[in-house]
Amino acid sequence: MREVLHSTRGWYANGDRFAVATVVEAFRSAPRQPGASMAVHADGDVVGSVSGGCVESAVYELARDVIHTGRPAIQRYGIATDNHFAAALTCGGVIDVLVQHVDRGSFAEYGDVVDSVADGCPVAVATVGHGRIRPRPQIAGLGRPRLRHSRRSPAGRGGRRGRRVDARPRGHRCPALRCPRSTQAHRGRRLRPGIQPPARMIVFGAIDFAAAVAGVGKFLGYHVTVCDARPIFATSARFPDADDVVVAWPHRYLTDASTAGLVDDRTVLCVLTHDPKFDVPLLELALRTDAGYIGAMGSRRTHNDRLARLRDLGVTEADLFRLRSPIGLDLGARTPEETAISIAAEIVASRWSGSGRPLSTTTGRIHGETADHPVEIRT
Repeated sequence: MREVLHSTRGWYANGDRFAVATVVEAFRSAPRQPGASMAVHADGDVVGSVSGGCVESAVYELARDVIHTGRPAIQRYGIATDNHFAAALTCGGVIDVLVQHVDRGSFAEYGDVVDSVADGCPVAVATVGHGRIRPRPQIAGLGRPRLRHSRRSPAGRGGRRGRRVDARPRGHRCPALRCPRSTQAHRGRRLRPGIQPPARMIVFGAIDFAAAVAGVGKFLGYHVTVCDARPIFATSARFPDADDVVVAWPHRYLTDASTAGLVDDRTVLCVLTHDPKFDVPLLELALRTDAGYIGAMGSRRTHNDRLARLRDLGVTEADLFRLRSPIGLDLGARTPEETAISIAAEIVASRWSGSGRPLSTTTGRIHGETADHPVEIRT
């Protein structure tokens, strides 16, 4: 959903009419997961994607119909059939797509959704849907949105307190708000897409490799922070892709970030200084956080010395097992840019439980089952 908010914010502010198509269910080898969205303006402009190209044209036409009629719709797109002209997913997956008409009259809270995401405040949109899986043409209240916000913006973001548009006091119980990633949850016939702030990547060490890692991290959608204790190196001019450049001792900055609630299981920590006076106290702390990925740069010799120092400080073998060191996948990388790609590849593989092997040598589904797939909640 986040991918279309920037463009649709202007459309909504201008009072334009448009439709938003959102994947609400995904099965088997679906190319996009719940939350993937495409927006279609009344003039025909389009942003975003729901399938990576397989059924975009059909969803576009459905969105145009929804704009014309003002009535939301749910459509299933599945495996290709003998009808060569029918829209289908060639990958063998199945997706259900909800298409909603949006303007100031039909979705008065849409501006609040956009503002909340911009402020870093998690928000969920509860929409009357179709039950488990069978789309039906006539459903009372289909597409009717209802918002739930978290009680406040994440610490340290400086955002305003989340406004609970839905005044009922159980907003904090919404499962989509509790999930650490943007996701989709179901409760009866109500769809709850949750939109979380960007995950954080914190790069320690203001070196040339850090500039490349910050660039690829931004490309992947992370909120990127570069931290180094040396002010002559930690400058915004050297790291134009970073959202924040912080001059501080790394372990002290991580302590403050953890205390402020900025480190969770989506957080990526890249330790690139390969200097024990920085690395060891930083990694001792990092391995005690919930960070989803912790990687450290250095040679085999540096790695072995680092492990010995951490063991002397009482870091357990279970904690050390979480450390990705030397950082990155074996791509034969040489340059900072190539090294950044190898690090990014390991981050992605870690997030989605990928093997890191060439797909040409594997069998089975390309998109495996993960914890981020739709959550079924029965009440």
